[in-house]
Formats: sequence, structure tokens, C-alpha cells
Amino acid sequence: MEIRKGYVEHIVFRNKDNGYTVFQLITDDEELTCVGCFPVLTEGEFIQVSGQMKEHPLYGEQMQVEQHEILAPEDELAMERYLGSGAIKGIGAALAARIVRRFKGDTFRIIEEEPERLAEVKGISNRKAMEIAEQMEEKKELRQAMMFLTQYGISMTLAVKIYQEYGPRTYQIVQENPYRLADDISGVGFKIADDIAGRIGIHTNSDYRIRSGLLYVLLQATGEGHTCLPKELLIHRASELLGVEEPDIEVQMMNLCMDRKLVIKEISNGTMVFYSQYYYMELNVAKMLHDLNLECRMEKEEISRKLAKVEKSTGIELDEMQRQAVVEAVKNGLVIITGGPGTGKTTTINAIIRYFETEDMEILLAAPTGRAAKRMTEATGYEALTIHRLLELSGAPAEERSQASFERNEENPLEADVIIIDEMSMVDIFLMNALLRAVSVGTRLILVGDINQLPSVGPGCVLKDMIRSQAFPVVMLQKIFRQASQSDIIVNAHKINRGEAVTLDNKSRDFFFLQRQDPTIITRVVLALIQDKLPGYVDAKPYDIQVLTPMRKGALGVEKLNEILQRYLNPASEEKAEKETVRGLFREGDKVMQIKNNYQIEWEAKNRYGIAIDKGMGIFNGDMGVIRQIDLLAETVEVLFDDYRTVTYGFSQLDELELAYAVTIHKSQGSEYPAVVIPLLTGPRMLMNRNLLYTAVTRARSCVTLVGSAETFGMMIENGSEQARYSGLLDRIREVQGIDQEQE
Repeated sequence: MEIRKGYVEHIVFRNKDNGYTVFQLITDDEELTCVGCFPVLTEGEFIQVSGQMKEHPLYGEQMQVEQHEILAPEDELAMERYLGSGAIKGIGAALAARIVRRFKGDTFRIIEEEPERLAEVKGISNRKAMEIAEQMEEKKELRQAMMFLTQYGISMTLAVKIYQEYGPRTYQIVQENPYRLADDISGVGFKIADDIAGRIGIHTNSDYRIRSGLLYVLLQATGEGHTCLPKELLIHRASELLGVEEPDIEVQMMNLCMDRKLVIKEISNGTMVFYSQYYYMELNVAKMLHDLNLECRMEKEEISRKLAKVEKSTGIELDEMQRQAVVEAVKNGLVIITGGPGTGKTTTINAIIRYFETEDMEILLAAPTGRAAKRMTEATGYEALTIHRLLELSGAPAEERSQASFERNEENPLEADVIIIDEMSMVDIFLMNALLRAVSVGTRLILVGDINQLPSVGPGCVLKDMIRSQAFPVVMLQKIFRQASQSDIIVNAHKINRGEAVTLDNKSRDFFFLQRQDPTIITRVVLALIQDKLPGYVDAKPYDIQVLTPMRKGALGVEKLNEILQRYLNPASEEKAEKETVRGLFREGDKVMQIKNNYQIEWEAKNRYGIAIDKGMGIFNGDMGVIRQIDLLAETVEVLFDDYRTVTYGFSQLDELELAYAVTIHKSQGSEYPAVVIPLLTGPRMLMNRNLLYTAVTRARSCVTLVGSAETFGMMIENGSEQARYSGLLDRIREVQGIDQEQE
């Protein structure tokens, strides 16, 4: 272990997210490059570092700093360098020299104990003297706070966030109620706060702890898609989490209701407890849907006559239900069009667009994901955006950390006469609320989706609740058109949805089942299909062929499959940089997926010459891309996403990415691939259901290949049960509309 002492002459690079810093250290006899994590460091600091000397292939000899201590400058030269480095605003090199020349080795004591004496130096007023002293004290306090927080197992990066939030109140808040951190600071959840509380010695049945635990359980439930939980289930889960008796939990639940953080409501399926934010969001969505649900006074015969002209001029041929969908879209402010693959949803959308074009109406198209928006654009010839881009995602933080902030809202609504949203089954309660806030009353809103697909990854079941409410016009397309009926993907998807047996004789041109029983053999078959068999068959690259699996864990889960597929599809090479993370190994050339919404991250789109042609904010759960570069010195990873969007991640942000050679079926929603490979063997009955299988099969454009157990395949078709998703939107809609709550 080498030890050096000196002052920081120049900071070469600094990652603000994790404190990773490269700087030049000047010691008594050498100039040394140092690299390491320094949450608090400025040029001019006097510092002692210890670590290992290493030879970097590009940048030469460096010290990998393992420990460091910021010291008070020991001599007049070091004091002058620190004061003149820019660390203290308002002091430049010349003024620093005058201060040290006046007070010599006593300079720092004077600043701390007798700051008014700084006014003795030419160029320093009494006010400026006080400002200099305050800055010196702030830096001292920050360092002391770092030492205080790290004794409770808090990382340096998190400690900086905490101090920036609370300042001098840090000590009192952390010692009295560390659970406040979970409410106030991004990146701190209940688990971290509870760990800190345990180290401090806060009692297990503390009121603060029980309240925070209840809110945590409800927040975790949103990850399962719920916007509320049955009262008994919430109390049971909180009791198990906290190790506290249920009566104590019920008392604090009522206290949280008094504080308006929770709402308890009797709804159609029992007593439900809501995080108040979710309750009022569902209520707002119900109210906005009610306001949009207007009937336009137009004669059906007149609409039919104009529609006939559109059909003739465009060559579009509609069946009876498709015509009804167009008529309903013209007659109503809000309409839902639903149907499975091959039932003509896209044709219907095109007819609606052409009809409103003849009326000179402004039309906007959008979908929840970039891939879905791209498909919509290709199918209609009309530019479609993601809903986030349509609403103009803002870089400003929202009131709630889990939500986005948009430029388009009730004060700045979308300028359109007609708005068409595709893939509505993917839209969660957050996004629906944001969308409706930006739609003016009088604008026609047309929602298109497949009700039989899996519900949104985010909380709520918006499309299903809207249809079940019977409060809005709904047109259900069911006829499979002749061209679509020639595809076994579409025919079998409808059979699966109806619970009918599917013939597995491999006589199809686009639907195959390879019977295998051993997970190792299944994995080999999957690999062979991607590498050798399917690329030529569907005219696609191995990268474009997607493995879809029901589970994350197990021999055929996402985690294990990605590890194996990475090894063969993107093997290690001296030419490819790598980075080991908590989610496994990332390598240049890897296929990756964003696994959480990040509304603040910036992206840039470049043309083939590397010139930026567009930029924006936000990368979202399910977005897929390729790692183009890993910079080990700068600690950054560059990922190229769909639509040529490039994002640079700091190493501290890599928990937002995971390998995507294989993804869960749920995460594939809204996407379409030239071919999908689906390994099926065993799994939990509640997960292995018809709904999941139907969604997986309908992700393929040209070819579906299932590998595994025919018995499991048959069992999934027979299993029509779906995992319960607790939501209050259905009841809020009926409440607002004045519909009898008993109606089904």
C-alpha cells in the first residue's frame, strides 16, 4: 500500500453521480495521477491518499486510491494554493496570496475564529469576510456529516444526497426518524432506512417504523400492478415484514388515514386501502374520462355516406364491425376499439384517419413504446410518437419521484381534434392520468388495444376497467380476415385465447413446436435456432430474434438464459471492454434493456455521419438497445437504443439495465419481432396461463418456435385464470358516471 500527501492541483474528470474522480496530486517531489471515489473534493485541497500504483495501458502510471483523508493545509504555500484554487468563491490567486502574506501560518485559524480580521486585507469588505468564513464552515460541516453518516453504513454518494437535502438538520433527522429518508430522498427505500434505524437503535414497534412499513408495502404492491390492497392483506403483509402484531399495525393505518396519506374505501370487491396519491389519481382519471365522453350530434346516414366515399377513394374495405368503429369514433368524444391479431384494428385506424382528414381535422397518433409507435407509423403512413414524446416529457422533476413531468397538461393541452392511442393494454394509471390531463374536452380520443393481452407493467388495469365499466362506447372486432387467416400465428393465437387445443404437427410455415424435456437440451436448441436456423428463414439478424420466457429465475429463466446466450452470441474478446455489475457482466456489443423509467436521463439521436439531429429526455422500462462503448476510465457506458437514440450511463446507473437476449413475456408487450423463440417447461400455475401464452405468441411477425413440453403448452391453454390485480378505477368510473355499483 503506497501513501502520498499533497494538494489537488487539477481535477481531470469527475462523475457527479458516484464521485468517481481523476485528479493530479502535487506532492513534495512528484506529480501523480490519482483515481478513486471522492464524494467531496475540490482543487487546492490538501489530502493524504493510500492505494496501489498501477500502470494504465493508455494513461500510464496511476494510483488507485483505496482510502483518503482531507487534511488542513500544513504550510503557507498549501494554504495559498487552497484559497486560490476556486474552492472558496470570491478568492482568486492574487487575493489568496495577500491573505496568506498578511496572516501567514495563522491564516486558517483567523478565518475560523476571527473572520472579521480578513477585512484588514485590501479588497475584502466586512461582508465578504463573513462570506468567506461561511464557505469554510460549510465545507467543514459537510466533511463532518460524511463521517457521521458513514458510521451507520451509509455510502458516501448517499451521504452527500442526505446532507444536500437536510443540511445541519441531518444529525437530528437521522437519529430521531431515519424513515423520513425514504420519503424525501430518491434512492432511499424502506429497507435502507430500516437498516439505519436498526443501527441507531430505534425500537421494532416504533410508530415511525410501522407507518413507513405500511407505505412501503403499498409501494411494493404497485410493482405487482396493484393500485390498492385489501385491508386484511395489507395488514398481513406489513405484519410479516415488520415482525409486529396486527393490532399495532391497524392503529397506525388509521393514523395514516388521519394524516391523509392513506384512503380506506369500500368497493365492489371488499375494503381496499389506497396510497392517497393512487386513489385521487384514479378518481381524476374517471372524472376526465367522463368529461371527454360526449356525444356529437351527427346523423349516422351522413357519416355512412362520407365513409363510403373514403372507402372508394382509398380502396379500404371495411366489414360491418369496422364501419361501426368508424361511426362510433365520429359520433363520440371517447371510443374504445378492441380486438385480437388479424381482426383489422390497423385497417380501422387507417379508415378513421382518412375520414377525419376529409373533415380537415388535426390528428395525433401515439403508442406507449417506441417500437409500437414505429409500427403504427409504418402501418398508417402518419407519424406516431411515444405517449411520452407526445406529451413533451420535461427534464424538471415531478412532485412524486415515481412520476414524469410533462410540458403538455391542462394548462398547455395538445393541439388536436383527434387523438388515437394504440396498444392501450400497456398504458398504466400514471400515463393515463398524464395523457388525459393534456386532452381538451371536445377533442376526440380513440383508444385501441387488445384486452386479452397482459395488463400494463405499471400499476392499474386501465383498458380492462374502462371496458368492464360499460360507461363508454366499445367496439369489439372479432372477425379474422382472409389474409390473416393464412397465418398460423394468428389462427393459433385466437385458439389459445378461446382455450382451444392447438395442433402441434409442425406442418405450419410460421408456427413450430420442438418437443424437448431437458433444460440443457432446450437451451442448446434455442441457441441453434438463433445462431443458425432462423436468421435465414425470416431474413433477420440473430440480434432481432427474441427469446421470450415466462420467468426470471430457474434454468430457463431470463437470468440464466442471458448468461448463456451472451457467452455464445457475444463472446469475450480483447477488443471488447467489459464491466462487472450487480446485474452481471456487461460487454460491448451486448443487447440490453432498460428496466425502470428514467425521466431525467438525456438521449441524443445522430445520423450516420455522427451529427446530432434530435435530442430529448427519458428512457423507459422495456426500451431495448446495444452497448456501443464501455469507457473504464470515465466510468461510462454508451447504449444505442431504437430510433438511433444514444444514451450515456454512469457506472452508478447500470442497475437500470439488464441483458436482453432473453426477456420476460411481460416485458415484451408492445414489441414485435421477426421471430420469437419461447422455451416452455415448468412454472408456477398462476404464472403459466393462457393470457401469458397468448401475449408471447402475438409478439412474432413471421415465425413462432416453442421449445419444451407439449403438456405444459396444453396446460397453459387450459389455464384461463389470471393473477388478481387490485384496482379502484372501475368503481371510480361508475361512481362518477352514476352507474349502479352492482352492475356487471
